[in-house]
Amino acid sequence: METLTLTVEETAKLLRISRNTAYTLANEGKLPVVRLGRRLLVPKKRLDDLLAGGWQPPKVA
Repeated sequence: METLTLTVEETAKLLRISRNTAYTLANEGKLPVVRLGRRLLVPKKRLDDLLAGGWQPPKVA
């Protein structure tokens, strides 16, 4: 079975950015994440959409 999510660390390696940068982007809402307790996971589909230009971070009022 294929996993549907990546850790922030796995995403950082995939994007060739630092772990700290990936966490910063996640905390700023610029990287799509799902929070499960204290754990942040990046849905692969939303990451693919982001890289294809189709996902936009939610607007904060």
